Amino acid sequence: MKAKHQVERTEVNGVPVIVETSHALPLVNLIVARTTGSVLDPTGKEGTMRILSRLSRRTAGGRPLQTIEETLDRLGGSIGTDASFSSTSLSGTVIARSLSPFVELVADAMGCPSLDRTEFDRLKRETRAEIIDGRDNDRALAHRALRRAMYPLHPYARTASGTLATLARIEHEDIVKCDSSVRRRGGLIVGMSGSIELSQARDVAARILDAIPEGIAPVDQSGDPTVPEGRKLVIVDKPERAQTQILIGLQGTKPVDPDHTALHVATTVFGGTFSSRLMQAIRVERGWSYGAYASLPIDRYRQMMTLWTFPSKDDAAACTKLELDLLDQLVSVGITQKELDFAKKSLVRSHAFSIDTAAKRMGMAVDTATLGLPMDFYAQYEERVASVTLDEANLALRTRFDPRHLVVSVVGTASDLRERLQDSIPNVMSVDVVPHDSEDL
Repeated sequence: MKAKHQVERTEVNGVPVIVETSHALPLVNLIVARTTGSVLDPTGKEGTMRILSRLSRRTAGGRPLQTIEETLDRLGGSIGTDASFSSTSLSGTVIARSLSPFVELVADAMGCPSLDRTEFDRLKRETRAEIIDGRDNDRALAHRALRRAMYPLHPYARTASGTLATLARIEHEDIVKCDSSVRRRGGLIVGMSGSIELSQARDVAARILDAIPEGIAPVDQSGDPTVPEGRKLVIVDKPERAQTQILIGLQGTKPVDPDHTALHVATTVFGGTFSSRLMQAIRVERGWSYGAYASLPIDRYRQMMTLWTFPSKDDAAACTKLELDLLDQLVSVGITQKELDFAKKSLVRSHAFSIDTAAKRMGMAVDTATLGLPMDFYAQYEERVASVTLDEANLALRTRFDPRHLVVSVVGTASDLRERLQDSIPNVMSVDVVPHDSEDL
């Protein structure tokens, strides 16, 4: 008898296909992911992969965009695209009875988009407007500046959407050339969940893959990024800001590192719960910021650990200094057994919300395949967290985090902040001020 929750794996035309059947709702969820992401954008034309992904969806089989939207409305379905550093994907949901015509749309988007030039021009204009609107998102600006300073020689310094400067350089010919390179079966992963059985899912996958040429797409070989030496301060200068956004980044781990889970638990102690050290010191005890967080994301290669706070401009310097002091203490002294036990329980309990639907479990399995992680990476998550010892957590902190080499990225008014921030960061090596409306940000 099949287990209550069971992700099944098979292959169709040499492509991994991941399926979890659940008849709780008469819906089918579908993902077609490429292990080709924005890190492969041509230098100076960042945003190419994202535009290609969106344009393929908008021109599926040469249909006008309005026809595609009307068809999806009639079928009770939706299709979206996503582009990240390490992958691009097309995903959607449809009422089970409409699956067949829905799959036809997906196959045409993946296999024979027209990449219409007029639609490309429209999409470029929309993307430009999105980037300009994004200047109102101070946290996103801080992230962009942080990555540029943290990884200046690596594709992780870039953003999937690109900048106004790189967007202006992307021509229709670049999209056509990129499409001819990446539209291959090699490097694809197909996932399905919901009201669909394995045999039917195999037929669906075959219909999609038959529309896509054989061959191997370009492979990301950028490798782990290196961090410049010393402490750096970047201020994204935005006029008349009463509040700041502060991000501090330092090198972390990649998910296949043997000490990744131990560092993940220790990072949770530092800034992953309401009772974390950062939250207690900055929000509860001093009231400088409504929140104070630390996170350790995963990707194909080594990613940074980030601290995030958003104090007023008057508290920004003191808040930054306190964060750095707490970070130094975390690495040099470590965490306690009580903190470790609480963090592990919190992570295990919260993980239940990450796997409470078939679509989420299937999505995790697709991510596992896309990033080349061990097959049981998420399935054994709770066991790995529960097994972390205090010695392992503290050794991971000492081994992985080096507070001597980090970047502090702040969005605020430079004339109000620069001198005080510079004084608050011991051994700061450089200070860079970037206009918030720079076409390169």
